[in-house]
Amino acid sequence: MNPVSLILNILWIVTGGIWMAVAWLFAAVIMAITIIGLPWARSAFNIASYTLMPFGRTAVSRDEWDGREDLGTSPLGFFGNLIWFLLAGWWLALGHVLTAIALALTIIGIPFAWAHLKLAIISLWPIGKRIVYNEELEERARAGYRVPGTL
Repeated sequence: MNPVSLILNILWIVTGGIWMAVAWLFAAVIMAITIIGLPWARSAFNIASYTLMPFGRTAVSRDEWDGREDLGTSPLGFFGNLIWFLLAGWWLALGHVLTAIALALTIIGIPFAWAHLKLAIISLWPIGKRIVYNEELEERARAGYRVPGTL
């Protein structure tokens, strides 16, 4: 992680990023306790890590990254995301949006508000996502591979 990302992540944690990471962790634990929710728990743990330190990392679609469809990116993953949305996605997204609004009221909080809005979108549909470091994206681009999320 480069120094700028490290500083932004520290500021992120101090300005409230930790609370949304805890919310994601709470959702993951609740899903894991139910046993049936283990597939959702895995995604929620991954996003909790991303929510704790989002700068210097990016969420990409697993099928675009791996070049193949898997269970989470198949039609079954669609239904998994739909269930996630109904059970936990909407309230996590709401938490990110409310936090973004509060941060956007300050000038220094605008980059953090933007990060919360990106996380709100991921909150609605997390299954089938992979969190990668920006350096990995750059390496793929240099090697001539299509970078997920670009045209």
